[in-house]
Amino acid sequence: MKIGFPKICIPVYLFLFSYVSHAQNKQISDIRLNQIGFYPNAPKIAIITDNSSISFNVVRSTDNSKVFHGELKKIRAITTSQKETLIADFSAFNKVGRYKIESDKGIYSSTFDIKPAVHHTLAIAAVKAYYYQRASTALPEKYAGKWNRLAGHPDDQVLIHPSAASEQRPVGTLISAPGGWYDAGDYNKYIVNSGVTMGTMLSLYEDFPDYVKMVNTNIPESRNAVPDLIDELIWNLRWMLKMQDPNDGGVYNKLTNASFDGMVMPNITRLPRYVVQKGTAATLDFAAVTAQAGRLLKRYEKDLPGLADSCLASSKRAWAWAIKNPGMEYDQHMINEKFRPKVTTGGYGDKNFYDEFIWAAVELYITTGDVSFYRAVNILPDERMPLPSWGNVRLLGYYSLLRNETKLIDKPNNDIEILKERLIKTADRLLVGVSHTPYFAVMGQDQKDFGWGSNSLAANQGIALIQAYKISEDKKYLDAALSNLDYLLGRNATGYSFVTGIGVNTPMHPHHRPSVADKIVDPIPGLLVGGPNPGKQDGIALPSSIPDEAYVDNQGSFATNEIAINWNAPLVYLVYGIEALQFKTGYAKR
Repeated sequence: MKIGFPKICIPVYLFLFSYVSHAQNKQISDIRLNQIGFYPNAPKIAIITDNSSISFNVVRSTDNSKVFHGELKKIRAITTSQKETLIADFSAFNKVGRYKIESDKGIYSSTFDIKPAVHHTLAIAAVKAYYYQRASTALPEKYAGKWNRLAGHPDDQVLIHPSAASEQRPVGTLISAPGGWYDAGDYNKYIVNSGVTMGTMLSLYEDFPDYVKMVNTNIPESRNAVPDLIDELIWNLRWMLKMQDPNDGGVYNKLTNASFDGMVMPNITRLPRYVVQKGTAATLDFAAVTAQAGRLLKRYEKDLPGLADSCLASSKRAWAWAIKNPGMEYDQHMINEKFRPKVTTGGYGDKNFYDEFIWAAVELYITTGDVSFYRAVNILPDERMPLPSWGNVRLLGYYSLLRNETKLIDKPNNDIEILKERLIKTADRLLVGVSHTPYFAVMGQDQKDFGWGSNSLAANQGIALIQAYKISEDKKYLDAALSNLDYLLGRNATGYSFVTGIGVNTPMHPHHRPSVADKIVDPIPGLLVGGPNPGKQDGIALPSSIPDEAYVDNQGSFATNEIAINWNAPLVYLVYGIEALQFKTGYAKR
């Protein structure tokens, strides 16, 4: 049974969180906390930035009675801004209800809940955000609420770009590749970025299938027997399958306009659409995703006849193409020197394909049981465990090995034990400096944390910590993962909950074409914006040059305020994972 809310109520319910005037934010700006709330028996931390305060109270919101008193503890940050902040730790208070924090200086926080399943609404919203990104289909009010819109980009007559031309598909050949998700704030669709996005959320289903099956996101497919998360992934998966050249198995890098659309609704634009050059990275990402999907969708053969088999067959063809073309880089600058029209949309260019080979080899090995895939690549070339991003996906393969350890046929030497040891070391390194970060979270230990899409780093750190918890069952790792969710939902230097529509101080002006062009005040809900980034790649002025404060809620600031499918995916995993584990860890009682 999928648990959610009545179909017509979901969008309204989500925005009960955000429909608070921004004038109120000045009143609460000195107290930073998770703007949704806390599990009864989980850590509960608020940060007070007014360091003249000494103590705090937890106040019941219904009658303003003081139900918990605590002394503030000073943090002397040794990272980022060197600022001093104060910790209000009320972890010992565990009574279900709605509350706020009051400092001894008379400063109040926003209200928050203490209850089981406190992040369930966020879990719904974060996945539902992908429905709003669907291409080639209308979004009716029944499912999209006030964000309903007409269909855009049918993508049933897509041109073969000169960079992608072949003997079987010469320049100008028309192909059909509808569906999929708009990648970010723009209206193009990219295989490389879909790869890490799909891999992250397919992995979520492998790790926590029972919770995934419960969540009802109110999409057209919600009444079927397939979990809504999987239904949403299939919308993008079917598009990905159409991006493979049936003649040789290679995969086109993206389906795109030659240049970005303006800030218009998707049904307005009429620019020609192209598929561009095939690439090794795109083809291997495709091979990994389709191999993983092939094993997961087998259990839904009755509802999705033949899809699992098609995925695996496509994966093998893509792998064979990559073996023949191990160094085919998608270099958009060089392509534009040779071919017209020039393509100036996102490149997702990559020069190193070793991580993609690792990921694809692992997924094919797990799905087929054929160890030759595993042996085709040096799976452990060094000790690095880089967090997943579109440009480095090897850890997705490592996660898959660890979660499928008991199912592996012809197990590879001692690699699993080596990976466990390395993952725990990685998690332990993430824990080292938490007590010296100004917001008492894993995120923010280094100025380098705050680059483009910094919020996705926070979420991916959380995933690594959940994986460490799954291996060790040491609760300290899950507590640390929860600290990063608290960071994303308001316990940070900006005072924003970085997810649209979730919390009282949320982004209202994301760099997201539908949210800008639809003439609706509230942006589409459930979208994680990029977050603090002092790089100013867009030229937009920032309120601060301090890395963790370098964020502005401005639709022009694509460097801090754009959204992207690959940023939402680790948020989805982090929220679902913590919700799924709340009872096992004792955060809440049934």
